[in-house]
Amino acid sequence: MKIGIDISQLTYQQTGVANYLEGLVKALIDNDSGDEYVLFYSTLRGNLASRLEELFKNPHVTVKKFKIPPTILHFLWNKLHVLPIEVFIGDVDIFISSDWTEPPVKKAKKATILYDLIVFLYPNESTEKIIATQKRKLMWVKKESSAIFCISEATKKDAIKILGIDEGKFHVIYPGFTL
Repeated sequence: MKIGIDISQLTYQQTGVANYLEGLVKALIDNDSGDEYVLFYSTLRGNLASRLEELFKNPHVTVKKFKIPPTILHFLWNKLHVLPIEVFIGDVDIFISSDWTEPPVKKAKKATILYDLIVFLYPNESTEKIIATQKRKLMWVKKESSAIFCISEATKKDAIKILGIDEGKFHVIYPGFTL
């Protein structure tokens, strides 16, 4: 099986989202001897290449870097919902998106990681831009994702209540998990 994962959030090192994503991806790769992984990231910040090569050093892993501003990807994927991820990374069986953007796919099954629903629970703590971005992304998640990975039972309960997504799509994977 070929699994694509958006690791763009790793550019924000030492944040909860980056720490969770790094641990999840590393555990998947380290505990899987049969699948192939294509790790996608786009950033205008620094260069993660050498760090990623060391972190995900495995013959079954390919890292694809692009220098596309997040605002462009947000516009293409969250607003217009065009340009499938396979255009960038090739065909995959599963694509796992992370925090800010929700790309369309040609044929792949989609999964996403849901960290929290702060924009819904505490809208006064976020900017209008962040709220709009998250709502657009989650609209596509609701329509297209086969699985949603939550970082806690609380996030899962919030998502079921707020988003109205079938409970069967949710899977809790706690930070610091081991397989």
